[in-house]
Amino acid sequence: MPNAINLPRRGFLGAAAVTLAAGSLGLSRAARAQVGVPGADALPTLTPGTHTRFASIRQIDAGVLNVGYAEAGPADGPVALLLHGWPYDIHSFTDVAPLLAARGYRVIVPYLRGYGSTTFLSADTLRNGQPSAIAVDMIALMDALKVQNAVVAGFDWGARTADIMAALWPERVRALVSVSGYLIGSQAAGRQPLAPEAELQWWYQFYFATDRGQAGYRQYTHQFAKLIWKLASPKWNFDDATFARSAAALDNPDHVAITIHNYRWRQGLAAGEARFDAIEQRLATAPTIGVPTITIEGDANGAPHPKPSAYAGKFTGWYEHRTLNGGVGHNPPQEAPTAFAQAVIDVDRQAPRHGLRGAA
Repeated sequence: MPNAINLPRRGFLGAAAVTLAAGSLGLSRAARAQVGVPGADALPTLTPGTHTRFASIRQIDAGVLNVGYAEAGPADGPVALLLHGWPYDIHSFTDVAPLLAARGYRVIVPYLRGYGSTTFLSADTLRNGQPSAIAVDMIALMDALKVQNAVVAGFDWGARTADIMAALWPERVRALVSVSGYLIGSQAAGRQPLAPEAELQWWYQFYFATDRGQAGYRQYTHQFAKLIWKLASPKWNFDDATFARSAAALDNPDHVAITIHNYRWRQGLAAGEARFDAIEQRLATAPTIGVPTITIEGDANGAPHPKPSAYAGKFTGWYEHRTLNGGVGHNPPQEAPTAFAQAVIDVDRQAPRHGLRGAA
């Protein structure tokens, strides 16, 4: 059941500002509040940009990576895994994390491969941007942190990663929040032409398919990223300091290679790794997602995205869609952090209670 949430620009979302209808199973908010997730029902208002940095960054070996990640909240709390997109970083969640931590969540916010302090353990490992590789990275991170399951929430690349995890490893994903909904794709789907207006929105994908595009992104990484931010969130008036905090993560030595490989792979212009072939075969069938899910869309999202009606049927469990009004673009956790955090809490109320704490 779709819901619209109105947010003033740079806005607030508090108890008086939000009235959400029950989800598609007809549960009332009172019933949802009784499920037992930590904390009260409505989050306090928070001005976007109130928090600008994480206290510290931790490092851990996980799979083929040494992963940099921020953590907040009690070590024994239910885990919320928050995943950023391109060309953003963990600073998209600096406001969301303390909201969830205050409600008792153990919040984990990793740099994806090619960002920040996340590095490859071996110089010989292919700098692979396949979506399946990133999803496997996150399962490996959960294993390394001894996290049995988590509510996983993300946008852009992070939403696609979260979707893949929920579809293929539902026992690890207690519940899902996905900006722009169902983003699982395949090389076969990526080869299909779109209408000219839709193709225009993917201009950078075609640019990255060229040697000139790769050289241009390497030379102008920060300028390129700032342009994408402006196009994707045309009503978000972020300042230079906000952008600079995230842009630093793009200086990772593998960032350009990962980015270029991701977009070339999606068009069938670059090979992946054989170890992911079985996963890609499963993803090519567009598997449904059965875990409790809330999908989110900003009313001013300038990036390519499907209509909610196009993907609602891919979610076969408890499901709700929320549209964030008031000029919210492609990066809801940073532009509308209270609404994003509220979605994490609300969807987690629909999750099975077994294994809530998330520790293996």
